Amino acid sequence: MYKTLKPGLLVLVLLVVTMLSACSTKSEPAAEPVATSGGSGEADQPLTKVKIQLKWVPQAQFAGIYAAKEKGFFADEGIDAEIIPGGPDIVIEQQVVNGAADVGITGVDSLLVSRDNGLPLVSLAQISQKSSYRLIAKKSLGITDPAQMKGKKVSTWFGSQQFQVLAFMEKNGLDPKKDIELVKQGFTMDQFFNDQVDVATATIYNEYHVVLESGTKESDLDVFNIEDAGVGMLEDTLIAKKDWVDSNRELAVKVTRAILKGWNYAIDQQDETVDIVMSNVTDGSTTREHQVTMLEEIAKLIRPEGFTEQQVGSFVDESFARTADIALNYGLIKKAANLDEALEKSIFEDAVK
Repeated sequence: MYKTLKPGLLVLVLLVVTMLSACSTKSEPAAEPVATSGGSGEADQPLTKVKIQLKWVPQAQFAGIYAAKEKGFFADEGIDAEIIPGGPDIVIEQQVVNGAADVGITGVDSLLVSRDNGLPLVSLAQISQKSSYRLIAKKSLGITDPAQMKGKKVSTWFGSQQFQVLAFMEKNGLDPKKDIELVKQGFTMDQFFNDQVDVATATIYNEYHVVLESGTKESDLDVFNIEDAGVGMLEDTLIAKKDWVDSNRELAVKVTRAILKGWNYAIDQQDETVDIVMSNVTDGSTTREHQVTMLEEIAKLIRPEGFTEQQVGSFVDESFARTADIALNYGLIKKAANLDEALEKSIFEDAVK
């Protein structure tokens, strides 16, 4: 079994806030066009360069962005898109605030933390609509109810990624400071495989299937769905610096439109899109089989049952309010989030017209 990296690393956000704040008051210049050919058959049309920062390494978590580039959706909007991979040492907010990227993909909790610390970042569209988190335990341990996690070792990712798990414990009557032993989880599932923890955190599109691919059967696991428990936090969201949006509003709409079109294409044409993703991954870092599964699961989070193509990327107020409440209750943010200012709903609305 190969080892798959954990997406969505937020560990360094709070460490760079002071440095980033110095950059937060600068006005953004209008984006510069670059001389290249358009994607709609019109030769020699200038395309505007836009840098898009991913929150992790190339994989199907970002399939819609890769599809938008490969299928010419960015070019159709007059955009020359540069997709920048993320990694464990890349802080998305730093990249966007400092101008190394124009837009980025980060978690909503990270966006709220950044804004709480004075960084002028906004969301242009909400990519994932549901939490991907699951808590898993081996069936042999007999943990069939959350109450039975009392006294157990529970692992999860830190750096603001642990709060969904803490909220789950409290929702089920457990004091996460006293009733469980919270363990920092690595980027592989080795702790779970080696019985170093009783309960582990897994995203449904990645780590959960790493466990299954190891030979473990679904019937050998007890699985607890964070979203179903009512404490799921929103994850992948498309962000930009407020000054950049104000100076490049039409471009922000076009970028958003191309990405949303890319996601609808990726969801509808998954086999072809996995080929596109595989052409961008680092050799040996993953398998096509794993990326097929990842896209299947990601698609359910981005366009869940009942969602239309027009609703992909939309802002569901209830989900944002729940995410902001959890962030405030656990001290992730110091003051209640102003979601009216954090969400540039008009960008999304214009993008789907």
